[in-house]
Amino acid sequence: MGEPPVGGRGRSIALPSPGALADRLGVSVTAVVLGVLAVAAAAIGGWWALRAPPGPDPAEVLPMAGSVEIPVPVPSAAPDSARIVVDVVGAVVRPGLHELPAASRVADAVAAAGGLTPEADRLRINLAEPLADGSRLWVPALGETVGPEVVPVTAGTGDPAGNGFDGTPVNLNSADAAGLQRLPGIGPSLAAAIVEHRRHSGPFATVDELVEVSGIGPVKLEQIRPLATVDGR
Repeated sequence: MGEPPVGGRGRSIALPSPGALADRLGVSVTAVVLGVLAVAAAAIGGWWALRAPPGPDPAEVLPMAGSVEIPVPVPSAAPDSARIVVDVVGAVVRPGLHELPAASRVADAVAAAGGLTPEADRLRINLAEPLADGSRLWVPALGETVGPEVVPVTAGTGDPAGNGFDGTPVNLNSADAAGLQRLPGIGPSLAAAIVEHRRHSGPFATVDELVEVSGIGPVKLEQIRPLATVDGR
């Protein structure tokens, strides 16, 4: 019985069975089946190779957390008003008024004044002590025991340091802690230290003995000396 013709409008397509193909080609049925599978695999492989490429891996597109640069705001420069003026006198190369940043220390004032002279007594100044606006830094020379007297600008009418000084010298031996705080640079802790030193070591013989109190150096003593007294002396 002949096979129905292939093609033509309205006609169905009859595909030969694997057995018929095997008979025609002179091969086994298994060979025909394997051949069909090979053709199908080739068709699938061609489709896979020609398909649209997949989208990029999100891990390759998105930046890693450590690689993102985070902008850090640059701190603005301190305003020009954040500066102080210090009077540097004594054994320095360029004594006089020097303008410094507000957070300056004695070492900064000495550097602004050109440094110490060979005659300067370095061991008698505290280079780490902070400075205040309007303060005076005296750098003693070797063998110099007493610095120049400082006369308050508003003597008898007020305190140039702004501590409520009324013109009456503070007696270091009789003033209590609150009274001692009228002196420039003397806060509650230093006032308590002065009272404690007075209790253990007895009354002060001179104002200069204040340097024996921890926290009071030559610079602070220069600020206090014109405004303090010892038993009326």
